[in-house]
Amino acid sequence: MHQIVGVLDFGSQYTQVIARRIRECSVYSRIYHYSTPAAQLKADGVVGIILSGGPSSVYAEDAPLPDKAIFKLGVPVLGICYGLQLMGNLLGGKVERSPRREYGHGTLKVDSAHSLFHDMPGELQVWNSHGDHLTKLPKGFERIAHTDNAPNAAIEDRRRRLFAIQFHPEVHHTDHGTRIIDNFLKRICGCTGDWSMADFIADAVQKIRDTVGDSRVILGLSGGVDSSVAAALIHRAIGDQLTCVFVDNGLLRLDERRHVTELYQRNFHLDVRVVNAGPLFLRKLKGVTDPERKRKIIGRTFVKVFEDSLRSIGEADFLAQGTLYPDVIESVAIAGNPAALIKSHHNVGGLPARMKLKLLEPLRELFKDEVRAVGTALGLPKEVVWRQPFPGPGLGVRVVGEITARRLRILREADAILHDEMMRSGWYYKVWQSFAVLVPVRTVGVMGDERTYDYVIALRVVESADAMTADWVRLPYELLRTVSSRIINEVDGANRVVLDISSKPPSTIEWE
Repeated sequence: MHQIVGVLDFGSQYTQVIARRIRECSVYSRIYHYSTPAAQLKADGVVGIILSGGPSSVYAEDAPLPDKAIFKLGVPVLGICYGLQLMGNLLGGKVERSPRREYGHGTLKVDSAHSLFHDMPGELQVWNSHGDHLTKLPKGFERIAHTDNAPNAAIEDRRRRLFAIQFHPEVHHTDHGTRIIDNFLKRICGCTGDWSMADFIADAVQKIRDTVGDSRVILGLSGGVDSSVAAALIHRAIGDQLTCVFVDNGLLRLDERRHVTELYQRNFHLDVRVVNAGPLFLRKLKGVTDPERKRKIIGRTFVKVFEDSLRSIGEADFLAQGTLYPDVIESVAIAGNPAALIKSHHNVGGLPARMKLKLLEPLRELFKDEVRAVGTALGLPKEVVWRQPFPGPGLGVRVVGEITARRLRILREADAILHDEMMRSGWYYKVWQSFAVLVPVRTVGVMGDERTYDYVIALRVVESADAMTADWVRLPYELLRTVSSRIINEVDGANRVVLDISSKPPSTIEWE
């Protein structure tokens, strides 16, 4: 049994990032609803607890509050941002509205370098996002760091092993942020840091076998990293009990169906059934422009296609999906969870009761880079493991606005050119994601002696570690010029190319 550090989620957009940083330190993390009873955490054997940030004020009527008994479990607790305010307020301190909201970079001055700030500089650039601050320390606590706007930016009660910080160490904007988390895990919680992907695979294979038994499993294979790794993992566990269904929904990239068929049927010898459902999806999406409606239509149609495919496959009890942790946090508002819904994913949220299939999601607690590590350990080739993420709704969320056959054709050709040049230049494997977006705006251009009035193609190229935060990539100008020139000259229907230079947050990676 591996050591577990629990993260109580109070609605922060960075909760999953906290869990990811813990795993970067080779410690297993598990996210819990903020109201999880202390008895449950104790039963699970957590060796430490982190309280996430959140959008609420501790004095709001509906403020999310934890079970106060967590502070008496005898395990170390670290409060982050809202977590600091919670700890201060619940244990007898005082939290007040700050004279000015502190958002973005700030300078943290370390007063004590014994615990959280062991072996660190006396000043750190940190990332803040708060409007309240702690003005009176609870009994037993002392200040260990401050900023100009937050006199108690980091506090500790060393005897009870309670710690709290006003800033966010989990984001890349904070200097030595992962080191702060590592100090909490290793120096304070006593974690040994022995969790690995090999352990995950062994546990997952056994869990799949125990769950599935002699039943048959159907998996929606997209050709992307997530579904491919899920297929390989499940196939290792139950072999021929797995049947993969590849749905051509008409929203795929250029030559996607041929690529997937050759790769998985011929090379991996998986049982892959191909369903051509493109016309059905396009009929359902005709005239729809709202991105949430598009996602839901694609999701419902996807399930319907699977229902129909059961007739040719025969009896099955499980539907497997490559759902990841970020999919879950961005899609599902758990009852009482203060996190806001950002977008829905068609592969999250359950299945209609009539389908009578149970969900099997072996990657549900992993981040993308962890999934890649699992794929490598399972022996999948680089072209699969390091393929860039592709959204479940496909080009349906990259054609902004209404989806038509012509717009899809334009986008496919433009996206194929970007992919070709990214591969040719060696940049493809250096970035997290690179793709084209069709903007439903037509602009005037001149080709030869003729006036054109065609669509705009936006290039989106980002770097990231986990898709929870991302920044745009500074591609070489020569590469950008080549991509732009090829798209404008080779793609009939596009006459302008622009570059998206937005970061996440505040923007998302996908446009819809």
